[in-house]
Amino acid sequence: MLEVGIKGHGETVVDHSNTAKFVGSGELDVFATPAMVALMEQTCQQSVSGGLEPGQGTVGTHLDISHEAATPLGMKVTVESELVEIDRRRLVFDVKAYDECGLIGQGRHERFIIQGDKFLEKANARAKK
Repeated sequence: MLEVGIKGHGETVVDHSNTAKFVGSGELDVFATPAMVALMEQTCQQSVSGGLEPGQGTVGTHLDISHEAATPLGMKVTVESELVEIDRRRLVFDVKAYDECGLIGQGRHERFIIQGDKFLEKANARAKK
């Protein structure tokens, strides 16, 4: 069962595969904003997955994120999330990302609870139009 207050935790280490230079979002070997966002989404998704019904999942629907500091190669990045609102199938999370020196990013992320098979059916129908 989902309840406001559920917390999540995720982490990674900055390596060449998650740098701005590698993912194409910049030219430097620092932690990429898209990689930070992906870690935030993953952390939120995993924090609520155990409270869903069989066949359900969540999809990201909205992001309002700032990336405030650069993180170099080799440094660990940690994300903390908290479920702060439940509105029927809409879930709202506060998220913060830290490296070993402090806060690097923060914001709000919304996810929507879906039925996996119905969602895929609808998505695949788009290709047939």
